[in-house]
Amino acid sequence: MFAVEVRDHIMIAHSLKGEVFGPAQAMHGATFVVDVTFFRETLSADNIVVDMGRAHDVLKRVLGPINYANLDEVFPGEVTTTEYLCRHIHTEIAKAAREGGLGPGSDGLSALRVTLNESHVAKAWYEAAI
Repeated sequence: MFAVEVRDHIMIAHSLKGEVFGPAQAMHGATFVVDVTFFRETLSADNIVVDMGRAHDVLKRVLGPINYANLDEVFPGEVTTTEYLCRHIHTEIAKAAREGGLGPGSDGLSALRVTLNESHVAKAWYEAAI
């Protein structure tokens, strides 16, 4: 299995409703380092997994609407946990991949993993086929 990973970050505000979240029920901010890993079984005709520049551009575009945003307003009624955000970002990048937004050869991608690093001691990810 071959893989390429690109990275960016976002800064968000949100509140997590539900007793399980303790003090995080109140409005608070978070900064996430976002890693997206692109997987494929064999390299493309150009000997790449995916065009890294295009992959990073797509990641930036997907993160744009949630960067510096209050997620309670962007996703009303949702509990915007780190895991929820991983799946949201995965869905948007997978859509771009299926629509050709990652360039030639990206149709050979088999899966994506989106990892959100909350801190140096905590992270979450979502991985699924494209």
